[in-house]
Amino acid sequence: MFYVYVLQSLKDKRFYIGFSADLKKRVKDHNEGRVVSTKNRRPLDLIYYEAYKFEQQARKQELFYKTGQGRRVLKTRLTGNEILGK
Repeated sequence: MFYVYVLQSLKDKRFYIGFSADLKKRVKDHNEGRVVSTKNRRPLDLIYYEAYKFEQQARKQELFYKTGQGRRVLKTRLTGNEILGK
């Protein structure tokens, strides 16, 4: 399986969108400071993920979520989540 995931920084409340074939390991890497883009934003919570059978589908969805329209779709899906302050 391949995963598209959303992490939220507990430090600055901002989101990070990523892709991985090993979700548990990747989240651990983020929280242990081994990912440059999130190293200074720790700790991070996994707040959302989607699983895909094919890598190409997951990568395409990750890229979509990183667009303005994709972020709006994610926000709609996450509405009501207390982490978002709703």
